Formats: sequence, structure tokens, C-alpha cells
Amino acid sequence: MYNSKIAGLGYYVPENVVTNEDLSKVMETSDSWIQERTGIKERRHVAKNEGDTTTSMGVKAAKIAIERAGIDANDIDFIVFATLSPDYYFPGPGVLVQRDLGIGTVGALDVRNQCSGFVYGVSVADQYVKSGMYQNVLVIGSEVHSRGLDMSTRGRGVSVIFGDGAGAAVVSRETDSSKGILSTHLHSEGQHAEELSVIAPGMGKRWVTDILADNDPNDESYFPYMNGQFVFKNAVVRFSEVIMEGLQTNGLGPTDIDMLIPHQANLRISQFVQKKFGLSDDQVFNNIMSYGNTTAASIPIALTEAWEQGKIKEGDLVVLAAFGSGFTWGSAIIRW
Repeated sequence: MYNSKIAGLGYYVPENVVTNEDLSKVMETSDSWIQERTGIKERRHVAKNEGDTTTSMGVKAAKIAIERAGIDANDIDFIVFATLSPDYYFPGPGVLVQRDLGIGTVGALDVRNQCSGFVYGVSVADQYVKSGMYQNVLVIGSEVHSRGLDMSTRGRGVSVIFGDGAGAAVVSRETDSSKGILSTHLHSEGQHAEELSVIAPGMGKRWVTDILADNDPNDESYFPYMNGQFVFKNAVVRFSEVIMEGLQTNGLGPTDIDMLIPHQANLRISQFVQKKFGLSDDQVFNNIMSYGNTTAASIPIALTEAWEQGKIKEGDLVVLAAFGSGFTWGSAIIRW
């Protein structure tokens, strides 16, 4: 058995900054209303009529991660792409990344686990590397939310939260068993699937021809729905559970954490978890204030920024944790 490590990190966000004040011009909201409920000050949106896509942002983040890993794109053995906002209904963006990076005919897997997608992707990569099947696995989380949001007062409860961006990691072989990804832990609870969801377009109950014929401007099924309070209550419980599960599996406790990188869903959730585990501000990295919730991209963006800022050092115990739609949640325990 080999061990695996995160050998390279990268992220990319669009240049277009959308502040809370900008949103207040298109819907009934305010900077104070948004910050009080979410902690968000601004987010990035792709250009309206041109610019980045989920795939192109993922490619840009991946190029940085590959370079920092000290390898070439052709050294990538497998691609895992996590997103809820693919360029196409199908095929998924994994194969588009393979094409755009000029990588040979390696496997490409698309992960549809929304907010926990990157943690799920890291878990898949970890197992492939540890089994000896692959040496370098590229894991990407990328989202373009802005093109699918209800940017009106009707949709403000959700639309003020989400932003666009991409993050990537190269998971590679590590011969030192005391370093790298120590364990990953994944869970789901499908009975709450509709509490945070986008119902359409889907093949569950309606024909595409009927959807096109209806053309109903009041049909909200195409926009994200979130039962905010219910999601919050479940998130703080599952975050805590899956972090403790990971620590206990490795004979560790909260005092061993050097850096917690939580999914950037809501600053209030992160603060709740931080307080519960007795962690200082220096032990938890949050950047939701600047980027909003970028779903599958949020952890790799935050992890990359924390590393770039020198907040993660060799030997540190780094914990990744996420909770979101599905419900799905997970954690990764890493000795850097």
C-alpha cells in the first residue's frame, strides 16, 4: 500500500466582483441584511455574455496545481471533476478538461455531490493512489452559479449566497506513511434531498417537450431552492460528527487540529463549528466573505489560499470538512 498526498494546489476566480451593494440594485436586500445572515461581503460572477465556463475555470486552476506539483499534464493518470453546474447536460466536464489540457486517454470521472463534491473527489483519488492503480490524480471543483440564479427579490434568499470559481489539487503518491491523507469519511442522507435542490431540468417526471411547451415564467423549479434553517441545523450537526469521526479514526482530538478548512457555506456555520471545537481564528480558514459559496470549488479555493498565505506548514494536521445538498457530507484528515 502506498500513501497519498496533496502535491499541488491552484485556484481561479473570475475578475468580475459583485458586491452586496450591487445586488441591492436588482433585488430588495442590503449589505447589512446579507452580512448578518451569511457573512458574505462580495462574490465573483462570470461575465454575462462571454467569458469563463465551469470547464475553462477548472482548466486554469488545474494548470496551476499541476505546475506546483512539479509534474507535466501528461503525468496525470486520472481526472475527477466535481461540480453541480456542468457546461453541458452531458458529457460532463471531466472529459472536456482532459481534452483542453491535452492529456492522453486517461479516465475521467464526474462527481455530482455538490458542496461535498471536492471531499468526495479527494477520497476517490486517495483510494486510487493508495491502491497503486494511479500515481497522480487531478481533482477539480468548479462552479458557475451566476447563470442559474434567480436574481430578483423572489430568489434573494439563495442568490445572494452563491459565487463562481474553481479550485484544483493534484493527489500523488507518498512513500512516507506518516504524511499525506490519513483518512477520508463520506456520508449521505437522501431523505432530505429536496431541502436543497434544483428540480429541473430533470427526467424524473416531465418530458423535455412538455417543459419547452410550458415556458412558464412562474416556474421556480429551474432555480435553486433551500430550506435555510433546516439546512443550517443539519449542517452544524454533521460537520461536527464527521470531523470527530476523522480525528478519532486516527487517534486524534480537536486540540491536534492545526488548520480546519470548512466548506464555505455560511460564515455562521463555520463560527458555530469553530466554537464547538474550541479553535482559535488562526486554526480555521474562512474566505466566504470574498467569494460567497462556490460549492464544489469552495474547499480547494480556501485550501489553496491558506497554503499560499503560509497558514499551512509541513507537519500540520489539516482537516477538510463539507456538508451540502443530498444531503451529503464528508471529511479528510491530512498530515501536511
